[in-house]
Amino acid sequence: MKATVLSEILEKLNRGESAELILSDGNQTYIRKFSKNARLILLGCGHVSVDVYRLARTLDFDIVAVDDRPSFASYERFPDARIICDDFISAIEKLNITENDYVCVLTRGHLWDMQCIRAVLSGTVPYYLGLISSSKRVKGLFEILEQEGFDRDVVNKIHAPIGLKIGAMTTAEIAVSICAELIQERHKKYVKPRENELLQTNVNTELLRYLAQSKEPRAMVTVLSSSGSTPAKSGSMMAVNSLGLVSGTVGGGCGEASAITKARRIIGTGESAVLTIDMDNEVAADNDMVCGGSMTVLIEDIT
Repeated sequence: MKATVLSEILEKLNRGESAELILSDGNQTYIRKFSKNARLILLGCGHVSVDVYRLARTLDFDIVAVDDRPSFASYERFPDARIICDDFISAIEKLNITENDYVCVLTRGHLWDMQCIRAVLSGTVPYYLGLISSSKRVKGLFEILEQEGFDRDVVNKIHAPIGLKIGAMTTAEIAVSICAELIQERHKKYVKPRENELLQTNVNTELLRYLAQSKEPRAMVTVLSSSGSTPAKSGSMMAVNSLGLVSGTVGGGCGEASAITKARRIIGTGESAVLTIDMDNEVAADNDMVCGGSMTVLIEDIT
């Protein structure tokens, strides 16, 4: 695999475009699609937002954090996010919200919640709109919005109170419930892959950057197929260096260890190899690989 090919993919993604990587096992080709990350807009930069940010950034969301308080809307609190420090209505106008966006209204009070909801519903309604509030307050808010002329069917699609019901109490637990709901809604947009198109389309920028730009010898491991209860699905990717250190994952455990061992042998040869890992056989059982199933991975030296 040429590093220049991966560099071109990285450049496309940096421009906000989707990209595809063509892989071959010697018999047939596979398509590993990289879909640009969805935008998650956090309206309000309080404690819950900080915890949502910390978790959502690991879930391949591009995050925008908005607040009118400079001490809250800061890179110290949201290091990798886009920060907008402005009043909420002005910020929402600047954001040009689309039907593909995810918006969480997490402000410091009911007044600002209403400002945000009105402003968002007055434009293009995002794919996901969630509001942190109590059930009692939500009912009254929905009635007010309907009286003000907002379509009740649209209003009813607001996720309020926000998050899945998991009995969350702390801000970290609330963040987990919110991010779980974001994942649930994101998977509702699932589109069946084309023939030979791998399942996972997420973008691990750190992994791609390492594969494309590192000067050290390395190999790329990609899951081409999996069956049974294997933790990694097709399209999962991992980088391995000559010491066996990795970035990304193809499922962990003994299966991943086998892939790492083979990758280290490939590094520096300019070659590629296909490895089928059977987690149902006796060797797997002896190693306590209780998940079962099997997976086939493509291992390529990066040149």
